[in-house]
Amino acid sequence: MRLRLRSVLFFVIPLLALSGPARADCVDPPGPGVDWTRCYFDERNFAGVDLSGAQLKDATFSRGNLTDADLSGAHASRAKFIHAELLRTQFDGAKLRETDFTNADLRQASFRGADLSRARLFRADLRGADFTEARMRGADLLEADLSGALWIDGRRRCAEGSIGQCR
Repeated sequence: MRLRLRSVLFFVIPLLALSGPARADCVDPPGPGVDWTRCYFDERNFAGVDLSGAQLKDATFSRGNLTDADLSGAHASRAKFIHAELLRTQFDGAKLRETDFTNADLRQASFRGADLSRARLFRADLRGADFTEARMRGADLLEADLSGALWIDGRRRCAEGSIGQCR
């Protein structure tokens, strides 16, 4: 009996150790640090919510409303915000690598210190957005409106009519 119990424990304990922490569920309410990895929230209203530090990798928020939301420090690599309303949304310090913001309304959004490497901002409305110290290597700004945006140096404002690049 002792040998059998010892054998079971020999196999069960390592399995429990390898299983890691439990992941949050896509039905969990929004809040700081929530884990919504690979969740679908298309056409949902999250206006004004605090998702700071949230895990949003590969999540989709297409045609959703996140106006005035706080996504500071969120990890949203490869997330999709296609046609989303993101007015005044805070993305400060967020990881947004390869995130898709195609046709998103990002007026006055803040991307201070965010990683937008290879992000897709095709036809995005970025008027008045703040890109101070953002990393934008390989970001797609084709037809994006950057009028009045504060550029990555934190000093230069993009001229009115800056489409696809800050002038």
